Amino acid sequence: MLPTSGFRKFISIVGRRNVGKSSFMNALIGQDISIVSDTPGTTTDPVHKAMELHPLGPVTLIDTPGLDDVGELGEKRIQKAIKSFYKSDAGILVVDDEPGEYERRIDELFRKLEIPYIVAVNKADVLGNRAFHIAELYRSEFGVEVAVVSSAKKEGFEKIPELLSRIMPEDTEIPFIPDFVSVGDTVVLVVPIDSGAPKGRLIMPQVHAIREVIDRQAFAYVVKEHQVWEAISRLNAKPVLVVTDSQAIMKVAPQVPEDVYLTTFSILEARYRGDIEYFVESVTAIEELKDGDTVLIMEGCTHRPLSEDIGRVKIPNWLTKHTGAKLNFRVWAGVEMPEYEEVADAKLVIHCGGCVNTRTQIMRRVRMFKRLGIPMTNYGIVISYLHGVLDRALKPLGLTFKMDRV
Repeated sequence: MLPTSGFRKFISIVGRRNVGKSSFMNALIGQDISIVSDTPGTTTDPVHKAMELHPLGPVTLIDTPGLDDVGELGEKRIQKAIKSFYKSDAGILVVDDEPGEYERRIDELFRKLEIPYIVAVNKADVLGNRAFHIAELYRSEFGVEVAVVSSAKKEGFEKIPELLSRIMPEDTEIPFIPDFVSVGDTVVLVVPIDSGAPKGRLIMPQVHAIREVIDRQAFAYVVKEHQVWEAISRLNAKPVLVVTDSQAIMKVAPQVPEDVYLTTFSILEARYRGDIEYFVESVTAIEELKDGDTVLIMEGCTHRPLSEDIGRVKIPNWLTKHTGAKLNFRVWAGVEMPEYEEVADAKLVIHCGGCVNTRTQIMRRVRMFKRLGIPMTNYGIVISYLHGVLDRALKPLGLTFKMDRV
């Protein structure tokens, strides 16, 4: 079974009408998925096709309507095409002529949205040597990788995956536990066992932390939230770090000496899987929320909601109390990528820790919301912010935050 879209790379195929985008896509995947016609504007809605594309692995190709469509209906098609860009990891600009108004518009859009792309000069069987002249014009003006192909003869396509692999954004591996934890150090891990914990097991961030502490040849001391002070008192030397569940931060913080680093599992997840600087910057958008604003609660998986669910109940209650505003809370759950229409009206996105998600998945969502201009943060950062301990919780990661707004 192929992976879900959350694990795939999204690649938008764009260009003017009738340059052969649909035939290009069909030739690339070796199947007749998109309708091909000599009539301009045949593709009216983005067409998605999931496939394996070596050496990239699982990808989703998006065949889009032409960005030179005309009329009121054509403009709507163009807007649909542009909306597909927001979740794209890369793009392919298909052309059959020298750079013009629409190609420059697409180049501008891709650069504005920070989407890397390549150019495919199509119809090489018709253009002949002129295809290579056109390719050189795109290389020199746009500064991108270019391939010359013939969709009709299915030639030149072996180069496309290679070029895409060169430009595809890579998400750097980041350690979960802060770098300063080393051989012989002690880390206290606070793991409340509540109704949301799987019976007989710890949740994934807790297991991840224990394993990484052990890998550093340090000592992991696991306690519940009411045992923190006693645990620290029993140690011959102070721990270098205390990590707690976000919901227990209010109980744990008073028990941890000020000269001992303190953070939460969710904040560690924010650095490990996402863009923590962006998440911290975004959390102050809470102060701008007003009556009627939509706050999107994003869960990286699907689970049975609990009566005291952290994302669906507790955070909305804390936010409502803090802002005094009548907010509209909407939940979006799953590893798939949301559609534009599902998120575009949000004034703030609050994501879970993402323990079942890869860094690639979370960073794709980060890039999408940055492109949309929507602030995005996560559960742990919001909880620490609302309870006045965010600055302390960020210090183990070398970050600071002024709490004067809270």
